[in-house]
Amino acid sequence: MKRRTLLISGLSGAAALLVGWGAMPPRSRLGNANTLAGVAGGIGLNGWIKIAANGDVLLAMHRSEMGQGVHTALAQLVAQELSLPLARVSLIAAGHESLYGNVSMLVDSLPLSARSTEPGQQSRPVRLAQWSMAKLARELGINATGGSSSVADAWEPLRWAAATARQQLLGAASLRWKLPLAELQLKDGLISHPSGPQAGFAELAKEAAATPPGEVKLSEPAQWRMIGQAAPRLDLPAKVNGSAQFGIDVRQPGQVFAAVMHAPMLGGAPGAIPVNALLQQPGVLRVVQLGPIAGGQAGVAVVAHNSWQALRALQAVEMNWQQRPAGALNSAAIAASLAAEARNAFSQGFVFSAQGDAAQALAAAPKKIEALYEAPYLAHATMEPMNCTAQVRDGKVEIWVGTQVPGLARALAARVAGVPEEAVTVHVQYLGGGFGRRLDVDHVGQAVRVAMDMGGLPVQLLWSREEDMRHDFYRPAAAAFMQAALAEDGKPLALGLGSAGDAITPRWMERVLPALSGPIDPPDKTASEGLFDQPYAVPHQRIAHLATHSGVPIGMWRAVGHSHNAFFTESFVDELAHAAGADPLAYRLSLLGDLPRHAAVLSKAAELAGWGQALPAGRARGLALHKSFGSIVAQVVEVSLQGGKPRVHRVVCAMDCGVVVNPAIVTRQIESAVIFGLTAALYGRIDIQDGVVQQTSFTDYPLLSLAQTPQIDTHLMPSTLPPTGVGEPGLPPVAPALANALFALTGQRLRRLPLTLLEK
Repeated sequence: MKRRTLLISGLSGAAALLVGWGAMPPRSRLGNANTLAGVAGGIGLNGWIKIAANGDVLLAMHRSEMGQGVHTALAQLVAQELSLPLARVSLIAAGHESLYGNVSMLVDSLPLSARSTEPGQQSRPVRLAQWSMAKLARELGINATGGSSSVADAWEPLRWAAATARQQLLGAASLRWKLPLAELQLKDGLISHPSGPQAGFAELAKEAAATPPGEVKLSEPAQWRMIGQAAPRLDLPAKVNGSAQFGIDVRQPGQVFAAVMHAPMLGGAPGAIPVNALLQQPGVLRVVQLGPIAGGQAGVAVVAHNSWQALRALQAVEMNWQQRPAGALNSAAIAASLAAEARNAFSQGFVFSAQGDAAQALAAAPKKIEALYEAPYLAHATMEPMNCTAQVRDGKVEIWVGTQVPGLARALAARVAGVPEEAVTVHVQYLGGGFGRRLDVDHVGQAVRVAMDMGGLPVQLLWSREEDMRHDFYRPAAAAFMQAALAEDGKPLALGLGSAGDAITPRWMERVLPALSGPIDPPDKTASEGLFDQPYAVPHQRIAHLATHSGVPIGMWRAVGHSHNAFFTESFVDELAHAAGADPLAYRLSLLGDLPRHAAVLSKAAELAGWGQALPAGRARGLALHKSFGSIVAQVVEVSLQGGKPRVHRVVCAMDCGVVVNPAIVTRQIESAVIFGLTAALYGRIDIQDGVVQQTSFTDYPLLSLAQTPQIDTHLMPSTLPPTGVGEPGLPPVAPALANALFALTGQRLRRLPLTLLEK
């Protein structure tokens, strides 16, 4: 049995033991009106829907808005089934019940290959594994915004909830008027009958709540008037006029402000704290020593009347710091170690995918290609630095925070304050960037700890940009040793991929889900995704990952492992095409015979980019194909050199993400991912010397500027399949497409990120 099959079977069995094997239809996530009982006003029809006094629909919003447009897309699903204008759907904060857990994100955590998850090609063990994981996810009920999963996860539950509410309203009208339900019409919040009777949602809500829904059917694609439309974003007006409240904007009566400083060296801690010197600084009210909380580093917090006073106080007083007991960390030494471990991974790592006899085929190959690829640590660099406002009084805790995991923030706040979770209220604010950083909650624990010392006053704890950059949970550095044996026709006979890097998910679980974190790390799919599930048909394959433990704090990042593994695989495939003397597009298509969706996406991107057509002198194109979070993306990058530096002129992107709920939002997400990915490909790196992160702000960790941003053309493939991920899949292909374009332009094969050309 393959190790991957064994792993899947193990997960299936574990899930089965936990939750049993009873049937669980989609409507099991419908919930009941009691779930929304804590929300004032309106009449609840199920766990998602309330009818307001004015007839508007109140939707329990369980996902965080961090610029990705999810509040609008999910509201569109409800507006569709209730035949309402989008403006008549209002959002209310969802509670912490398991109903709102993210099932799709956990199902996507299974280590399944590209072929095994293609619609119509899923084997019975794969379907069983997915079903079991879905059941487990429903029981765990972890509310998280991440993994590009929000629309995919809500696709059925929200439509069922709205369609059920629709049937209850129609049923109530039918009973009141003693008219056949099938003859009633529902449009724009009004239910009517051709004979004359009519009523708004509010008039029927109370009766509807007591009316069984009967048979519920979802609307058919031919009836869709809201799904597939570029409806305007609900969050846009507030963000334009400045009334939108992010975490950093929170102000409560009597609020004070705290700044935090950690030991500059990773893993360090405060020595003797100069409390008196700090208290003598202008505006300082209190000094609080912070131990390690939720994986964060120990530090010192200063509370003052405003953030400026707190920050200045920490900067004005010389602090004493203790080095990490295990010695200082250095990224150059870690990179050298990873390069060696990547070569060992083929034989010593965990084998995520194996087919045929790759070792024998590689050993006997008449032509063999080898290459080492490397990626650095990366910071999240969210525009809004970490912050949280907390108030602890009368045995209760209240927090205001932009978070991707409100339930886990609540659990940590309760642990820190020593109160039951029910005593904690979380107000989720807009997020000024997440990218995985706000899947961690260390700053929440710090804010609560400081608030405990403030006699009931609300405290806003704010990290400076420098603290945010130097004490992130970084995307881990990684290396991959790639080997391929080529046949006489140039096609790969065997593929051996070994990668090395720190395990991401186990470290994250230790911090935020300690109860589910075991003494031994399970195989970490996030570290190898994009390698073991590469799409090309090769008779012999062995793809393994060797998990390391560098001591550098690491975490989720946008597209996680796909973000660098796509660079490794798609650059290497380009090397194989070059060695074969083949066109990179034709070479890839020749290896995608049983994956028609992949081939269609790649062909469309190439067609729109004018692949094969002449470019102006001094320009070249490169392409890449990658599937992540269920979506297939191909990109073609057009590049030249200006002053010896890469200048990206155009990025053409084709994407198959199933049904597109809001094409305008999806297009913006692709553009965002391309810019984010180009930033990382051209500039992104975190260097650690003697334990200290060298980068401190955007001056030495630059972002792609508006003037540098290329033309981005996006094509969304028509599809009738359920929606898949959108927020992250546009990122992974851009680095390899750019690297492949630079190779076509200069002949330099760049195997290390960020991409730096050799000077001639």
